Amino acid sequence: MTQPAPTAATRVAAVIGMPIRHSLSPEIHNAAFRALDLDWVYTAFPVAEGDVPAALAGVRALGIEGLSVTMPHKQATADAVDRLSDDARDLRAVNCVVRDGDDLVGHNTDGPGFLAGLRAAAGFDPAGQDCVVLGAGGAARAVVLALARAGAARVTVVNRTEARAADAAALAGAAGMVGRVDAVASAALVVNATSVGMGSEVGAVDGPAPFATDLLSEGQVVADLVVHPVDTPLLLRAAARGAVPVDGIGMLVHQAALAFTLWTGVDAPVDVMTEAAAARLR
Repeated sequence: MTQPAPTAATRVAAVIGMPIRHSLSPEIHNAAFRALDLDWVYTAFPVAEGDVPAALAGVRALGIEGLSVTMPHKQATADAVDRLSDDARDLRAVNCVVRDGDDLVGHNTDGPGFLAGLRAAAGFDPAGQDCVVLGAGGAARAVVLALARAGAARVTVVNRTEARAADAAALAGAAGMVGRVDAVASAALVVNATSVGMGSEVGAVDGPAPFATDLLSEGQVVADLVVHPVDTPLLLRAAARGAVPVDGIGMLVHQAALAFTLWTGVDAPVDVMTEAAAARLR
């Protein structure tokens, strides 16, 4: 289906970041708008560090209806919007801005998007489960918070810098703790939220992984947030050991789907969005 040319009545959404020309968000969202015959268009704007307040002033002045936010602007956007959702406030990071009358409201859909992708790919429910998250950056923090809110019994954060691990683990409250990589062996869910494996050759089973995969066993769920490549060395080796691999497309698509619904008030066509993402990534 061909998307109609924009008119004066077309609603606009966009993503800001730096760099941003590589973003898949325009393809994912425009595919969804086409599928539902919505008169919307989505584009990408490069915004330099320090320019977020000016970018949000542009959103207000131009009547842009929805904004996605990626690196390095998530914290600056949290500081600049009028109001924050609970997740955005706790994470001190915004990946989605919604216009509400005269206010710009910051949301963070990364954690709920991760959980939705996990349920769709593996049918996994974190409630009462022992989970390990590798990394302590923005994506890791969102996952830690989401797992805790979903009722995980324990969320162990493993990171090279213990202070950052402790800060991330604190988001899980009493369920959070700092641990060592050997915690992977007893976890029901293992999440790689580091960049290890990014840029590996497709199909490279022997490429870099964030931990020794002989710690894994049959039945564990192993999620990798890396999407370049989709089938990371970690996931390939996890599958070989009988674990359930979950790639990063699910989180990418489901966090976008949640933003789509916040902007439009319409349920997102997740299958269409997944197909658009996979066409580029696989």
